[in-house]
Amino acid sequence: MLRVTQQDDDLDSLVRRRIRALRVAQGWSLEELATRARLSQSSLSRIETGQRRLALDQLVTLARALDTTLDQLVETAADDVVISPAIDAAHGVMRWPVKGDPGMTVVRRRMTEPPPDNPARMRAHPGREWLVVLSGTAILLLGHRSLRIETHQAAEFPTMMPHAIGSAGGPCEILGIFDRDARRGHRRDDTDDSTDESGEGFVTVPGSAEP
Repeated sequence: MLRVTQQDDDLDSLVRRRIRALRVAQGWSLEELATRARLSQSSLSRIETGQRRLALDQLVTLARALDTTLDQLVETAADDVVISPAIDAAHGVMRWPVKGDPGMTVVRRRMTEPPPDNPARMRAHPGREWLVVLSGTAILLLGHRSLRIETHQAAEFPTMMPHAIGSAGGPCEILGIFDRDARRGHRRDDTDDSTDESGEGFVTVPGSAEP
């Protein structure tokens, strides 16, 4: 017989509480979730209250019904909750990985120069970016448009559209979130930047300083 440890009990209790919390957050009754998961209402009630053993097949079904994954349903707190940034002094940026989605990267950048005047220095690459201006004012060149983004305003755009970003009237700080493709595009620009001062995105606008 398998020995049940305190850690097993804690995880069991956590999963049960998580199922109930997700159900309540959706505004669903026991009956509604039971119907979605193709369980009886009494079975679901016993699962939530600990009166019924948790079975893997039921957890998979419940995760799907709750619009989550089995991994997220049974996830425990990781030891490395606090994440320190990786500092790229050459380009004046800080980067944080997103553990829940390894394809995502968060980047903080301070810029002091306006975006490039030459449209040829705008870049386009697969992906999508989201950014928020933490301080100052940023100018986002997007295709034929020039967009002014003030402090606390955000922007989101597909990076297949030619784009560049810089500051307006003084330094500005930006926090950006890149998906996997956009991150790869910026890494290529990091390499190109050693010989070409392009105006692409956060990473290669000339004149930036250490955050």
